[in-house]
Amino acid sequence: MCGIAGFIGSGEEKTLMSMIEALKQRGPDDNGILLKDNVGFGHTRLSVIDLSSAGHQPMLNGDKTVALIYNGEIYNFKELKQKLKKLNKYLFRSNTDSEVILYLYEEYGEECFKMLNGMFAIAIYDFKSKKLILARDRMGEKPLYFGVFDGTFIFGSEIKSILKHPSFKKKLNINSVKKYFAYEYIPTPHTIFNDLYKLEPATYLIYKDDNIKKKKFWEINFNKNNDTLSIAVNKLDELLDKSVRERLVSDAPLGIFLSGGIDSSVIAYYTKKNSDKKIKTFSIGFREKSFDETKYAKRVASLFGAEHYEHNVSSKEAIDMIPRMVDVMDEPLADDSIIPTLILSKFAKRNITVALGGDGADELFLGYPTFKADKLARVYSLIPRFIRTNIIKKIINKIPVSDNYFSAEFKLKKFVNGFEGDKRYMHQRWLGGFSAEDMELLFINDTKEPLKDINIFEDIDNHQKYKNKWNNLIYQYLRFYLMDDILVKTDRNSMSYSLEVRAPFLDYKLVDYVNSLPLKFKLKGNKSKYILKKLMKGKIPDKILNRKKQGFALPVAEWLRDDLKEFCDETLSRKNMDKIGLFNYGYIEKLKQEHFSKKNNHKQKLWAILVFTLWYHRWVTS
Repeated sequence: MCGIAGFIGSGEEKTLMSMIEALKQRGPDDNGILLKDNVGFGHTRLSVIDLSSAGHQPMLNGDKTVALIYNGEIYNFKELKQKLKKLNKYLFRSNTDSEVILYLYEEYGEECFKMLNGMFAIAIYDFKSKKLILARDRMGEKPLYFGVFDGTFIFGSEIKSILKHPSFKKKLNINSVKKYFAYEYIPTPHTIFNDLYKLEPATYLIYKDDNIKKKKFWEINFNKNNDTLSIAVNKLDELLDKSVRERLVSDAPLGIFLSGGIDSSVIAYYTKKNSDKKIKTFSIGFREKSFDETKYAKRVASLFGAEHYEHNVSSKEAIDMIPRMVDVMDEPLADDSIIPTLILSKFAKRNITVALGGDGADELFLGYPTFKADKLARVYSLIPRFIRTNIIKKIINKIPVSDNYFSAEFKLKKFVNGFEGDKRYMHQRWLGGFSAEDMELLFINDTKEPLKDINIFEDIDNHQKYKNKWNNLIYQYLRFYLMDDILVKTDRNSMSYSLEVRAPFLDYKLVDYVNSLPLKFKLKGNKSKYILKKLMKGKIPDKILNRKKQGFALPVAEWLRDDLKEFCDETLSRKNMDKIGLFNYGYIEKLKQEHFSKKNNHKQKLWAILVFTLWYHRWVTS
């Protein structure tokens, strides 16, 4: 697990060194550079597999015609290594997966990426053909940014490294700003800056002779199978068992992020099954009971005889972490669970270097409440629009505000306010904080005018690939919310403390199989994750299997009226808003006062504006 950065074109050694210095927390154990002709490759290493100096990068092949830098883990590298050894062509000098990728490319060219099962961002320079190749893993677990500036191709694991290159032009992309407030993140391939892009998942890019070509090597599919439920349960068991087993390979200490929900409990079960070592589990809790899951985590940890570590988060500790959040997130992301993820990563790093987590299960097995809400929406749509709009919606919006986690009041208001409008975007309206109408109020005219004819949800439109509505929805969650919110949050926060997090649910063979199953195996009536619960029946207590989903979030709504009130008021002042020059301060002031007085819960909107403002002052004006 590492950080990579580089360029093709202009650039000096000091530029390359400053680029990898910006990524030092991703790889504190070693660093290296290659500067040859117009090629600059930089690497920072977090040692996980083969801790020796043999894993040093940039890594060159035998005749030094191919250079590699790489961030990630290849879980099938041992079998790929055996395949290469049978050819009797390659002399292996390490036990790393990096060297396997290098020789795979030498043998198979770009076809090698199809062979890799893992999470990765790879850069290869082929000196013979004078081409740069970038590749990103199938699910987008590892980040990779690129752009061409003044004729120089620049790339890196994070934007902060690219900012260090003098050719980079730091100009805000206003279209991306609007997307941020609609999604609460910026969807791939866009970034917050003009001419800078995220490489799409399951894609490799070739840069040669000033031209960029991209090619997909895998795609999410929904090929149906005819497996019965019992057969599907057995296959799911085999796939999960294998996925977890492969992700336990590590030469560094390993543990589990344990919330006490079904997803992390599944990971704990298969870890215990496949390891003869005492497993280590890590949880954090809150004084606010509706946000606290520690009692469930303790129960699961005890069930599997784990060495359990627990940390209770105070409001002061969380608030003190805000500057750290802004430093880590070099692109705005309005997910308030960033802070608890940071705290958990910091806490876990004291004892481990590798953690397993449950990311991806909610998207695959339809675990989010929005999937249940979609079924309800079909019934709700039968009610005449006049009654929905003029009676039901007005009544629900008058329900007193509650600060409890995912309260009934919050869910009802989200549901009715997100229901009206184009149904293609209904889920995104439920997930996001700002509607199109809200943004008309948020932005000043100079911001709105250039983008008045742009559909901020164009990215969703571009990915409506399937005839089946539910397949489109699952695809949307996997390719947007999971990749550009959940996985970004996990990667940046964990790597900021030099901690690698692996996601067994995102093994592509598991993803393919789950996506091939009928809807009723995942969402049966009002029961989400049906097949996963069927599999784990008797393995995990029913109270864990059947408990309501609880996300990983902070009590931000309450804190904005209390501990964070002064900070929020000062940060979102007229002076600061005028400096940015994008927002209508009168509207922001209205949001603040309505929230402070508990007239409305504007937590999502205020947090999104707060995060953007802090990000802007840290990464644009500084």
